[in-house]
Amino acid sequence: MKKYTIKDIAKLAGVSKGTVDRVIHKRGKVSQTALDKVTKLLEEIDYQPNLIARSLKNSKNYHICVIQPDPEIDPYWQPCTNGVDEAINEYKSFGITIDSYYFNHAETHSFLEVNEEVLKQSPDAVLITPVFHKESIEVIKKYNAKNVIVSTINDPLELNGITSYVGQDLIQSGRIAASLMEMIAPKNQEILIIHLDEVFNNSIHMQLKEKGFKNYLKNLSNSNYNLKTYSLQQSDLDEKLHDLLNNPNNVSGIFVTTSKVYSVAKIVQDFPDLDIKIIGYDLLDENIKYLKNNAIAFLINQNPKHQSYLCITQLAEYFLFDKKIPKQKLLPIDIVNSENFDGYTND
Repeated sequence: MKKYTIKDIAKLAGVSKGTVDRVIHKRGKVSQTALDKVTKLLEEIDYQPNLIARSLKNSKNYHICVIQPDPEIDPYWQPCTNGVDEAINEYKSFGITIDSYYFNHAETHSFLEVNEEVLKQSPDAVLITPVFHKESIEVIKKYNAKNVIVSTINDPLELNGITSYVGQDLIQSGRIAASLMEMIAPKNQEILIIHLDEVFNNSIHMQLKEKGFKNYLKNLSNSNYNLKTYSLQQSDLDEKLHDLLNNPNNVSGIFVTTSKVYSVAKIVQDFPDLDIKIIGYDLLDENIKYLKNNAIAFLINQNPKHQSYLCITQLAEYFLFDKKIPKQKLLPIDIVNSENFDGYTND
């Protein structure tokens, strides 16, 4: 069904936008002729007024701060920024200010400094990507002390001080990656689990994905994969992975728990005689390049844009008309391969 704006309706009815606004919201004086024209048109197009516009409870302004890794440093976060921008455009007319703050996802002090800056502003709510587990817990306690609503995306934290989490079930995500691996990688061989560019002990999302992946494969009765886990930095990936693949360990698959799976695919191409199946995350341009030529078998799309947009929408709807914020909103786990990626990248 087509969504009609006030401008569309005014043009169709041959009246001003102000006249349409007064008819819809039943305020101000409107001539009977104009009233009849607009009312008839609204009935014909079955016009439904915007729920937010109809449900504003007061004229208070609200402030939401978004704290996320810098997309200039890690392109995974660019879709999150796009989701935030979309929310800004949607809610700026309703007294909601949304500001973004970026930190270096490889530096804890950067994360802490940005949060200290936001704390001084005492916003009504914050959206945090808690890539540093320990530091996030302490920061969230400070927001709680100031009665600031805290929502998170990407990494779930089991804290009473968090109002909501928007993202995927990461254990289930790991299990799905394992089920895909079982279908394409020969049995009774070695599977590498690789964590890239993050401190594993301080990164919940990687731990949960690995847990789900291992649990699925270890509970299979008809296979005996040898699972090996490695936490590597980009700077030493080339040397370490070459060493692993040069050894006669019969590696048949690699599961990368982050969006930088392209880095692994690039190195594996140096071993054309090995048939290694690679599974990773997210629709970065570099990942799509290796997906298209089947160097990467599957990508799991975490839909970062929708995570940030939906999280802000929940906060905005709470402020505007007291709609309850769900404690958890789990998004679908999308499986993408060389055949269907176009449907996800045309957004």
